[in-house]
Amino acid sequence: MAEKRRTREELKRERELQKKKHKKPVGIWVKRIVLTIVIIGIVGLIGGAGLFAVYASSAPELDEELLKDPISSEFYDTNGELFATIGAESRKYVEYDDIPEDMVDAILATEDVRFFNHFGIDVWRLGSAVIANFTQGFGSQGASTITQQVVKNSFLSNDKQLKRKAQEAWLAIQLERQYEKEEIFEMYFNKILMSGRIYGFGTASEYFFGKEPSELELDEMALLAGIPQSPNRYNPYKNPERAQQRRDLVLDLMVQHKKITQEQATAAKEIDVTSRLLAEEERQSVAGTKYDAFLDVVLNELEEKGDGEALAEGIKVYTTLDPKAQSTVEDILNNPENFPTENIEAGVSVVNTKTGEIAAIGGGRNYANRGYNFAQDLTQRSPGSTIKPLIDYGPAIENLKWSTGQTIVDEKMNYSNSKQVITNFDNKYLGTMTVRQALYQSRNVPAVKTLQEVGIDKAEEFINKLGIEPEAVYESDAIGGGKVYISPIQLSAAYAAFGNNGVYSDPTSIKEVVYRDGTKNSYKSKQVPAMSDYTAYMVTDILRDVVSQKPGASGTAAAVSGIDIAGKTGTTNYSADEFEKQDLPESSVPDSWFAGYSTNYSIAVWSGYSKRYDPITTWDERRLPQRLFKSIMTEISADIETANFKKPSSVVEATIEVGTNPLQLASEYTPSELRQTELFVKGTEPTQISEEFEQLELNAPTNLQANYSVEGNLVDLTWDYTPPSDEEDIDITFEVSMGMDNQKPVVISSTGEMRATLSNLEAGRNYTFSVVAISGDVRSEPASVSIYIENAVEEPEVDSPEEPENGGGNGNNGNNGNGNGNNGNGNGGNGNGNGNDNGGNGEEDGDFDDWFGPGGDEGEVETPTEPTDPTEKPE
Repeated sequence: MAEKRRTREELKRERELQKKKHKKPVGIWVKRIVLTIVIIGIVGLIGGAGLFAVYASSAPELDEELLKDPISSEFYDTNGELFATIGAESRKYVEYDDIPEDMVDAILATEDVRFFNHFGIDVWRLGSAVIANFTQGFGSQGASTITQQVVKNSFLSNDKQLKRKAQEAWLAIQLERQYEKEEIFEMYFNKILMSGRIYGFGTASEYFFGKEPSELELDEMALLAGIPQSPNRYNPYKNPERAQQRRDLVLDLMVQHKKITQEQATAAKEIDVTSRLLAEEERQSVAGTKYDAFLDVVLNELEEKGDGEALAEGIKVYTTLDPKAQSTVEDILNNPENFPTENIEAGVSVVNTKTGEIAAIGGGRNYANRGYNFAQDLTQRSPGSTIKPLIDYGPAIENLKWSTGQTIVDEKMNYSNSKQVITNFDNKYLGTMTVRQALYQSRNVPAVKTLQEVGIDKAEEFINKLGIEPEAVYESDAIGGGKVYISPIQLSAAYAAFGNNGVYSDPTSIKEVVYRDGTKNSYKSKQVPAMSDYTAYMVTDILRDVVSQKPGASGTAAAVSGIDIAGKTGTTNYSADEFEKQDLPESSVPDSWFAGYSTNYSIAVWSGYSKRYDPITTWDERRLPQRLFKSIMTEISADIETANFKKPSSVVEATIEVGTNPLQLASEYTPSELRQTELFVKGTEPTQISEEFEQLELNAPTNLQANYSVEGNLVDLTWDYTPPSDEEDIDITFEVSMGMDNQKPVVISSTGEMRATLSNLEAGRNYTFSVVAISGDVRSEPASVSIYIENAVEEPEVDSPEEPENGGGNGNNGNNGNGNGNNGNGNGGNGNGNGNDNGGNGEEDGDFDDWFGPGGDEGEVETPTEPTDPTEKPE
């Protein structure tokens, strides 16, 4: 019998029943997950404990001397020679009993609030760090207690590997077993790196405030307590704003952990950090070393790259320091004869053009660990016109493929959407010019126009590739008057890219760090293409003109004999409000710059005064950076070969006619003052020849006639002239030449008339006369006529000066130079003028072209005068 067929409803109920039979309660899954985690935890604990035991067994032994004293770090120059050691020799040691209670509270609230309760490891803090490491990656958050920091800085390297962390934890536990809490805190208090070469809170208290720790106020204690997390970043001399923010955070933590009241914190926050600091002249040098300014840069770079704390571990730092260059910079900056005033300052950066390695640093005059390094820390001063190649013309050549002959108009204009007028340094506007001229003469209006053409976005992208990353770029940055701030180190590195075919090298002062366990870390400068080679070379070629002797060149004082140099000057300005509020002299400027480079070195120099409103007022002060650059570049380039900048194949030359738009090649008729050889990106050079100046074709004189008069022995020349039909207004003069027999013709006169009278002709001679029309440099074909003089000329009767028959006149006697004429018109032998033996005053030079001149008019007899020097020309 066939099985009864089930309906759809029965099948549906059956499937639902099967699902219920196989479904497990939620609790079962939770139990399974928990059990799995427990099993994994047990296995991990066993495995971890075993691994911990292996790592701990290889940990070094505790050494009391290493625990209490900082381990010296060593610094080597580019030749591998030791030049500085930083360690315990600079420390002021403070006993625990001499540390004020508020100082202890500030440090614990910031670094290790449960210090007096844990056994070397803070389990609660460790748990939080473990979670962060699982969620954000290993090493994202630390949990080191003060005890662990003492151990790490005494025995271990500065990394976050499991082995080091395990050894650190093991030694921290051992340290807690062998020493009292107060002893461990004392170790930390005297051992921790506080800034640069300053170790321990006692040393820092004296350096920053000139006080013993027991004399510190609450705000000063909080400031010091916040420094160890990032010593250079929170250095109040270098970064007062950051230091104050960190201090206020420490005060908040003290309130949070009930160490002080909110009222106390509020009162302390109202005190400005800088008001507490020692003045520069009162500050004592701490562990002054050789090449302090350069060492400051090294220490800052170590901190920026995460190796700042490693200094306390006794590392070896191999640097890029060139001792010859560094000594040169320091000698020049320390010589008062090189400076126009007693207090004017300077900051210098010297980098290798090809590698970006920092060769030398000038932190200031007589620099000795003063805290503020003008080469590195000058980050809130505008660069003036030194920014023009970086933000205006470099981007324009790179993106618009402008040539160096691109024309632009220097004219009165305002910033976009502003009534502020853009002025030039001389308060003049020079009209149409090439960008070459605009840059090497440092004109402001063309610079702003160039930035407008290329666009803010492209300009910002360009400088970003040169290591300059401002918050924003404005039109006023085109001339260095906006919000783009650059230190001398940044500026020298950016300019080096122009001298290195467009490749930018991040400036670095460190080659390698060797840790106590023998491991190494390389800091080789990263090189990236920042621009095309044609941009680099074309900007360089313009900047060569800055130091040339061309009219208007702004950097002539920086030129170095025998070295191919390119560079740019820069000066900043005060605003109108600043002039009024500060009552500044009219000639005042706050900053003066020069940045320049060869194929070996790129050097940036800033000068000014420590206080911005102490102004530069003289040209001697303004030109200081140029003179310092020249002295430094000359010295460090001696005895080494310096190649010239080489034009790449992507650049071609063409001689253009300035003012054509679009640019056209100069023709053979283009005036010399408008002919200029400029550089072009290959493929963009002009091919059309300008027709602006065509050859002027002058018609030759016509109907030239020579009429001889026996009576006066004269030849009258007359001619006609018709100017070109399209040149009726041009100025025409006529040049008259004469040739006698077979002798070479010579020019005897030039006239604007269409006639000339010639005298003193000799009988028996054949004369040829030519007339040429002239306009500027253009000459017509000559018109010529010949005449033969047949009869001898009869000598006129000579009367005495006292009884003239025909009236007196002035003439020239070529043979005698001076004489008195009787008849007015006469012949001279070898001079210009008229007159016979006793003619007028004449000039004897013996030239054939001076034989004949216009006749003298009849007139009254002049009174004879004493003879004069026959060689002296008349006025």
